[in-house]
Amino acid sequence: MKDELKKILITGGAGFIGSALIRHIINHTLHSVINIDKLTYAGNLESLESVKNNSRYVFEKSDICDQSEIKRIFNQYNPDIIIHLAAESHVDRSIDDPNSFIKTNIMGTFILLQESKIYWSQLTNDKKNNFRFHHVSTDEVYGDLKIGSSLFKETSPYLPSSPYSASKASSDHLVRSWYRTYGLPILITNCSNNYGPYQFPEKLIPLIILNALEGKDLPLYGDGEQIRDWLYVDDHARALLKVVFSGEIGSTYNIGGHNEVKNIEIVKLICSILDELIPIKIAGLRQYSDLIKFVDDRAGHDFRYAVDASKIENDLGWQPDETVMTGLKKTVKWYLKNMSWCDNVKDGSYHGQRLGVIK
Repeated sequence: MKDELKKILITGGAGFIGSALIRHIINHTLHSVINIDKLTYAGNLESLESVKNNSRYVFEKSDICDQSEIKRIFNQYNPDIIIHLAAESHVDRSIDDPNSFIKTNIMGTFILLQESKIYWSQLTNDKKNNFRFHHVSTDEVYGDLKIGSSLFKETSPYLPSSPYSASKASSDHLVRSWYRTYGLPILITNCSNNYGPYQFPEKLIPLIILNALEGKDLPLYGDGEQIRDWLYVDDHARALLKVVFSGEIGSTYNIGGHNEVKNIEIVKLICSILDELIPIKIAGLRQYSDLIKFVDDRAGHDFRYAVDASKIENDLGWQPDETVMTGLKKTVKWYLKNMSWCDNVKDGSYHGQRLGVIK
């Protein structure tokens, strides 16, 4: 792709990963951003407060399932690059209500592909040759990785376990088919578990931090031995830009943090960081880890996810900057300094309760 300033249209830009990507683009490049977000429960414009007045940033409150709106936005802004992050993304919520996951993750991606194909086909040669559609997906599409098994590669078969991962697998297949059938210049990335500042409090790491500060139970599914590869969100943002500007059209890249850690160990690390940073605790509490409580496991819970990120490292020169310890310390300190963000992001329907229980 030519090294020139681009107009980047990002779907789901008010979400956790999307907002990190937008902050990175505005703060570290000269590219401009069009942010499309429906602003559901996990979308929060406060995460973009630092860039909202920048002349290279614009926000459109729109639903990717609204085809006429997507067409209007394409025609109005004439983007050079699409980075598609908009998705329903929490496994437990997909167990409670899979409908919205099917609609947004599959039908929304289909509509975005259709409009991208129409728009791309009408571009002039130079602009057409440099157009990219980057679909951001998850390692959960690969399913469960057994202990001792090789890491997931880009060629690993898809074996999704939840309505969420099945919907993302479906969208991945759609994107690849638009490349194979229509020639749309696509890229796909599958990332491991993201964490960091501005993450919605229903996810494990922010939930543990906030519950600990309030003296609430720190819930862990099953025995807490599930293993995840943890990727700091700012490292992910850098990787996404690296792929969209330097990746090979039609290719898939796994993005991982080289941080395979058990959930129980993540929680204990957070507790030890809090013990260090906030030694004065709620009366009667000796250490934050005393709040750990094991709860019934999630339905269909995958035991281990971990990806082989050697392709993006060898071909594109990307590597994560953060270890799990340095990333966790940054994350805990951010939440301690931004408690008002945590209060404001909750829409009233989520107060730390467990989701995804089959009744």
